[in-house]
Amino acid sequence: MNTPESIAYTAKAEITGGRDGHGATDDKALDVDLRSPQEMGGPGGATNPEQLFAVGYGACFQGALALAGKELGIDTSKSVVNSEVGIGKEGESFGLSVKLTVTLPGVDQDTAQKAVDRTHELCPYSKATRGNIPVEVVAVGA
Repeated sequence: MNTPESIAYTAKAEITGGRDGHGATDDKALDVDLRSPQEMGGPGGATNPEQLFAVGYGACFQGALALAGKELGIDTSKSVVNSEVGIGKEGESFGLSVKLTVTLPGVDQDTAQKAVDRTHELCPYSKATRGNIPVEVVAVGA
């Protein structure tokens, strides 16, 4: 298990009503209604936990990409991360899967893949999901 040496920041949120409720951070920077997606039999019309996870993982991965880029001597400032989080039946409950597609303009395909693989080692979300859910990382050099 990876344990941080020290905690620099703690996000705090309060959720009521679960998948069809409401969530807000203590500073109100995020304040959202939650609705199960229509594809899962819900009403849709609001965000859901998978969308929030997709945005969070994608943003964290892109931040870690800057570290990997620095190590490899490449510019990642124009990178784009497309994040997909799937949810589906897994035994008696549900499970998640993730696919991250990273486009690195001006970087050849082999170097782009090296950067993405290194990022996957560095990213805190990747560390948290490793061995728990399938995560596919794809590099697109341009």
